[in-house]
Amino acid sequence: MDHAAAKPSVNRLSAPLAAKLIADAMSLRLAITRDASGATIVDAGIAVTGGIEAGRRIAEICLGGLGEVAIGSSGSAWPWTVGVHTEQPVLACLGSQYAGWSLQHESGGERFFALGSGPARSLAAKEELFKELAYHDRHDAAVLVLEVDTIPPTPLLQRVAEECGVAPERLTVILTPTKSLAGTVQIAARSLEVALHKAHYLHFPLERIADGIGSAALPPPAPDFIEAMGRTNDAILYGGAVQIFVTGPESEARDLAEHLPCGASRDYGKPFAEIFAAYGGDFYKIDPLLFSPGLIAVTALDSGRTFRRGRLDPALLARSFGAVDL
Repeated sequence: MDHAAAKPSVNRLSAPLAAKLIADAMSLRLAITRDASGATIVDAGIAVTGGIEAGRRIAEICLGGLGEVAIGSSGSAWPWTVGVHTEQPVLACLGSQYAGWSLQHESGGERFFALGSGPARSLAAKEELFKELAYHDRHDAAVLVLEVDTIPPTPLLQRVAEECGVAPERLTVILTPTKSLAGTVQIAARSLEVALHKAHYLHFPLERIADGIGSAALPPPAPDFIEAMGRTNDAILYGGAVQIFVTGPESEARDLAEHLPCGASRDYGKPFAEIFAAYGGDFYKIDPLLFSPGLIAVTALDSGRTFRRGRLDPALLARSFGAVDL
């Protein structure tokens, strides 16, 4: 049996969401342009303001049309949260939302680099992860999300369309700078994805993850890129809570809960921007165990018991977010 054929097409499901985003561009403060390649460019924060609602909708596109993202209020770590739920957590979060497609182009001494996220990844299926997921999407249109503050070069867009197997005119690329409101929201909407990625890193069988729900603090954007990146990471590390529902032995659900929170990392306890600086700006020197929500609950469906570990840190969030009480 073709396992990919038994799963929904994330590009087909996200296509109407992208079309609605484009149709509502004026009210959402987005700019829509057509690249020389024919691809549609959605600017969500470079030359325009963008906003929270745009980021929420983009986050649902990142989930491949398989999830819901909601802005809510909370009386815990931070007043405002970004909640996410998906009926297909592994496919939506790892098969679509995860920023795993490395894209780069050099010309005339200029270098463009970005990590692509969103449903287009599953058309190109360049990552080893798709072999594990047994998933390779097929559709005549693609949507890619890039967390960048510059327009991708035309040759790169042509290559993306080619590797996705779509005409360039059927490629939509959404740009969400880290320093923008929309970018901040779509990153904070990755609490569940970050947890699943760490579960995968810990070698927990993905096929045993039945459902999941998560939330993270909604940080204010920062004008400095490093500070903005730090805030969006801290929103999940110190303001993120996730519950995962798994099948299989209760002991393994308990072990997952024990190791999944970011508190299991040696680097836990400081704002991410400070951690990043301490490693000389080398992202890959940071302990990979750090990248996970602060509070984790794992429910063993076979026994009905839930194991909780970790905590939220309101004081650290306030420090990271530049909050000043008057």
